[in-house]
Amino acid sequence: MLTETERRTLADRLHAAERDRAPIPPLVLEHPDLTAAEAYAIQLHNVRRRGEPVVGHKVGLSSEAMQAMMGVDEPDYGHLLESMRLSEAEPARASRYCYPRVEIEVAFLLGADLPSDCTEDDVLAATEAFAPSIELIDSRILDWKISLADTIADNASSAGFVLGAARVAPATVDPRTIDAVLYRGDEPVARGRSDAVLGNPVTAVAWLARTVASFGVRLRAGHLVLPGACARAVDVHPGDRFRAVFTGLGEVRLSFEEESHG
Repeated sequence: MLTETERRTLADRLHAAERDRAPIPPLVLEHPDLTAAEAYAIQLHNVRRRGEPVVGHKVGLSSEAMQAMMGVDEPDYGHLLESMRLSEAEPARASRYCYPRVEIEVAFLLGADLPSDCTEDDVLAATEAFAPSIELIDSRILDWKISLADTIADNASSAGFVLGAARVAPATVDPRTIDAVLYRGDEPVARGRSDAVLGNPVTAVAWLARTVASFGVRLRAGHLVLPGACARAVDVHPGDRFRAVFTGLGEVRLSFEEESHG
């Protein structure tokens, strides 16, 4: 078990790595027995340190392939903060991040609080709308060499998100059968379907509501939930212009500034 001082020290390292864009070696090299519970405590320490409004949560490791790769049998989660909100109209700066990647997701916008014993029916009843989204992920761990504990401590590799304009009522679309394609310029670079997320992204949101409840947290009306990626993550380079197209949900765009020279 880590002491409170050790947890704070690891949180400080991750905070500095993000602030300085200077990734650090995996935490588990020094602390091979770092548990998920300890990693969530580290994550929460840095979330509170930032003193920003929490606008939602994201689910990570929600595909069977990613879980198999990480050797786990359930997802993880991170916090979405106000400063992570990106704009379709304004290019983001790739230079702000260590190893930025983008993923395409069906976002859930909650119109009511989710209960601590949340079911899939509860999620659908509380969801005000689905929206097309691109999540920007990043790792403050050197070369993305992450264990489960590393990515949890690092706020589930959260970095940013952008939503498209569409708001679609849950009753009008099957959340399991939404096809999504990510384009870089005119070239398709990733494609998938919403049921890549635990067979149904609604399942991921219900899991999240139950899991955060064990830490005394509720998913609230007005919150955004990103349930997991429909397709593989794609590396970001300066000057990239991404567009994601979702059947029945429209599209969302995210661009990055050209590299500055001098």
